Amino acid sequence: MERAKRLDKIPPYLFGEIARLKAKAIAEGRDLIDLGIGDPDQPTPQPVIDKLCEAAHNPETHRYDESEAGWPPFLESVSQWYKRRFGVDIDPKGEAMLLLGSKDGLAHLAWAMIDPGDLSLVPDPGYTVYKVNTLMAGGNVYAMPLLEENGFVPDLTAIPTDVAKRAKLMFLNYPNNPTGAIADLAFYNEVVRFARDFDIAVCSDLAYSEVTYDGYVAPSFMQADGAKNVAIEMHSLSKSFNMTGWRIGYAVGNSTLISALNKLKSNLDSRQFPAIDIAAAYALDSLTNRETLDLYARRRDILVDGLNSIGWKVKKPLATLYVWAKVPEGYSSADFAKLLLQEAGVLVIPGNGYGDYGEGYVRMSLTVSGDKQGERLAEAVERIRQNIKIKWS
Repeated sequence: MERAKRLDKIPPYLFGEIARLKAKAIAEGRDLIDLGIGDPDQPTPQPVIDKLCEAAHNPETHRYDESEAGWPPFLESVSQWYKRRFGVDIDPKGEAMLLLGSKDGLAHLAWAMIDPGDLSLVPDPGYTVYKVNTLMAGGNVYAMPLLEENGFVPDLTAIPTDVAKRAKLMFLNYPNNPTGAIADLAFYNEVVRFARDFDIAVCSDLAYSEVTYDGYVAPSFMQADGAKNVAIEMHSLSKSFNMTGWRIGYAVGNSTLISALNKLKSNLDSRQFPAIDIAAAYALDSLTNRETLDLYARRRDILVDGLNSIGWKVKKPLATLYVWAKVPEGYSSADFAKLLLQEAGVLVIPGNGYGDYGEGYVRMSLTVSGDKQGERLAEAVERIRQNIKIKWS
């Protein structure tokens, strides 16, 4: 039997060696501090769990959700949240739809928009879903370099005119995974003008908008002038409310883009268990996740301050779950990640796993299983201090 050739377009698994070494260390009984995956380690807030239990006892939630774009009360809560949070009006009946997590929407938007030979503009380094699904749909990818000297924001003027004319879709993600960078409304306004000039649809991945520190408040792309004319924005409750396993998210924005994505997804899934929609709506309507965010901030400070005290010069991010750090001179991303794992028992992700321009960096996550008040981050710093004997700068 022969599988579909489109699967051959998926790049090789770049973390294979790290995964092998991790499995070996665990088998040997070593205590690893895993700063790899960005999966919230704190539980979903109890009121959300209680609301789910209550909704699950309602027989009306046990059947298919046959609504046009998702459980209407959930979409109404999304609309109200966007108005409160960003001052943006979203019509829940045409400018919003339910997703099975934002990854679901990001992947399927590529399938809804990209024909064979079409071009996506993709950030590099960046979340791999953008590139992989463009390729799976038969499209081509143009990498927009995210460079430290530009604040890890793409330089639109560096995109060749012939590339811009061919492009059909642009992906953006701020606050950014993996770099932790942020973008402002001035940049978003520039993107709107660029997209309008070249007839490009923009997809804003806003998954980390609520994971911010030091008083920083992240904007939505939808706040930019004319954003609804060119853009769709994806969000979820995964990072905001520790709900990664619940698989609940949403898209808002341009009604044509929403309609295209909805047409595809209507033929792929039967939406979410409505009791989860009800619980998610309750979270948007009633809760913040301040306790978890305060813990992330404490961990960030312990990790970054500690690494800087060693001599590893690392910047504190204003947002996201990640610390993006340049590796010492003479090491590749993969080699240095391997060194940390083997010598210090600290697992990080090599930056080149997120694209060619991620080479020279590693990503460390602030979500650490078993950590209570940052003690595992402090231990990670101490292990690096004691076991990694190199020149840091």
